[in-house]
Amino acid sequence: MRPTVRELGLLMIPVLVAAACAPTYEVAGTTAADSGGSHAPQATAWDRNGEPSDAWEPRNARLEPAPEGDLHEITIRASEIEKEVAPGVEQTVWTYDDLFPGPVFRGKVGDTFRFTLINDGNVGHSIDFHSSKVAPNDEMRTIERGDELIYEFEAKHAGVFMYHCGTDPVLQHTGMGQHGVMIIDPPDLPDVDHEFWLLQHEIYMGSMNEQYDKMEAAAWDAVVFNGYPYQYVHAPLDGIEPDERVRIWLMNNGPSEQTSFHVIGTIFDTVYKEGSYRLHPDRDGPGGAQAIDLPASTGGFVEMTFDVPGVYKFVDHKFANLPKGAVGLMLVGDHDDAAEADDDGH
Repeated sequence: MRPTVRELGLLMIPVLVAAACAPTYEVAGTTAADSGGSHAPQATAWDRNGEPSDAWEPRNARLEPAPEGDLHEITIRASEIEKEVAPGVEQTVWTYDDLFPGPVFRGKVGDTFRFTLINDGNVGHSIDFHSSKVAPNDEMRTIERGDELIYEFEAKHAGVFMYHCGTDPVLQHTGMGQHGVMIIDPPDLPDVDHEFWLLQHEIYMGSMNEQYDKMEAAAWDAVVFNGYPYQYVHAPLDGIEPDERVRIWLMNNGPSEQTSFHVIGTIFDTVYKEGSYRLHPDRDGPGGAQAIDLPASTGGFVEMTFDVPGVYKFVDHKFANLPKGAVGLMLVGDHDDAAEADDDGH
């Protein structure tokens, strides 16, 4: 019987690999040795072949155009919630607007953003937009439960920017999910047929103390796109036809790992990274790029077309991260025959 697209994606993973916190949470200074252990934090077991729960919904990766107008007034709420972060794994995460990762914001150079941050959580939280030029001790200050602040700035530079909670320990607040992406379009950005956003980040599993130990040891349990391992294997990106132009906006929020983003079966003819074009068809054609490298807290976009129908995998080409969740699928055209034949594993 012909495998489903999801089965195909999961089966190919091993082949590809072969190819200041409030005192309520006592995390700072907590180590494995403090709890009687003498070894590095251990990985949490989760079912890499498991299905998401019935309540799980995939994060919409299609990107909407920048909103009209040049003033954007937005309320954003810091929160602490329980959330499914992998099949069979539910734990406390720290979020903005109850989203893991946070909302996507988009605008144009010269736009003004006026954010009202409200803290609905039980510990102090803040927000730091890398797309802003402000006094950190003012707009980025920590606020306690029930408080709010106004964070206003003009977007003076184009790029793909991280935002995150800047409250100490920053590693914990970011690693537990308080981060997101803001896109400021470059001037005269051309239209394309499809735009997607992908935010790569790590997930640390366990109690809050266990998570923090793992963050300090850079011992992540999963590396994911947009908040869930294998998310776009379970729910592939679709609706694409051959020869249509696809732009993928990419942000690596870490907080600690790097990425080498690659789409198997096509070549990037456009690469934009950290505020400038590194490859442009009008200037550099017929040059092509196979990957875009993004250390923690860097972003950009790539553009490509697909010559033939098929099931195309996108991956972190640091292959150790594939079995940890950093792989997804894009469906192009009438892909059935291509899916049945796709067994070479790159």
